[in-house]
Amino acid sequence: MNKKKPRRRSNLLYYIKEGVSSIFRYGFMSFASVVIIVACLLIMGSFLLVALNVNDLIEEAESRNHVVAFIDYSLSEEDARGLEGRILATQNVEGATFVSRRQIYEEWLERHGEEYVAGIDEEVFRHRFIIDLEDIAYMRETLPHLRHIPGVALVDAPIEMAEWFVLLRNVAAGVFVSIVGVLLVISIFIISNTIKLATFDRREEIAIMRMVGATNWFIRWPFIFQGFILGLTGAALAFGIQWGIYGILADLIMRVSGGHLIQVVSFASIADMMIMLFLGTGFVVGTIGSVIAIRNYLKV
Repeated sequence: MNKKKPRRRSNLLYYIKEGVSSIFRYGFMSFASVVIIVACLLIMGSFLLVALNVNDLIEEAESRNHVVAFIDYSLSEEDARGLEGRILATQNVEGATFVSRRQIYEEWLERHGEEYVAGIDEEVFRHRFIIDLEDIAYMRETLPHLRHIPGVALVDAPIEMAEWFVLLRNVAAGVFVSIVGVLLVISIFIISNTIKLATFDRREEIAIMRMVGATNWFIRWPFIFQGFILGLTGAALAFGIQWGIYGILADLIMRVSGGHLIQVVSFASIADMMIMLFLGTGFVVGTIGSVIAIRNYLKV
């Protein structure tokens, strides 16, 4: 067992040495590969950041799209409050806040003044529940269940706006996935072509290694190391550039909007997710590109 460890360590050092050597041997193509990866990841990251901010705005807008359940005039405040359990038991309902007719009357009084509401009795207002849904995508399906609760006279909800928000969210997700897919294919293609140069230049060496009994994986690993070193290098550079650009744009947007109209998602709050995404993408792209490039030279 102990005798195998130095050999494995020696093999690993050989793989890394050969991978790094190939990167410098084909410097221009390696540089081009890293630049393409950085460009693709920056575009992908930019779309992701836009999608995250759009989703944040949509969630904020969704939080304002409440369903209002108006209670029958004949119910007292105590009886009206008693409907809360039935409302909360309705599927897709996340929460419900009771608002009495007295509260509504006082809000009107405060907003319009005593002269405007003179002669209006609080009894003209209804008790109501302000209802939050778990998912506004199912708002239309939820409303009939609320309407069938005994004591609920009317249910009001901004269905058209909710459906528009859902459509916007789905379109943004679809566009993001499509663009990311195209960029990944381009990145894999570029890295694959870069490594093909190395395999073509070393095709005789590879043939000799096969004749003397070298395994396919022994031949393959240096090229795989070359690929994911290129991928990880591009990912690290892209992450740093993305953070810098996003920080500048976020500060500019916050200054222009005064920090009130538009709230931008903090990069620091998503930095862990972004670095994992970038490094993971760079690793996968580099590895797949390497495997595709070398496979033709390992056929018997």
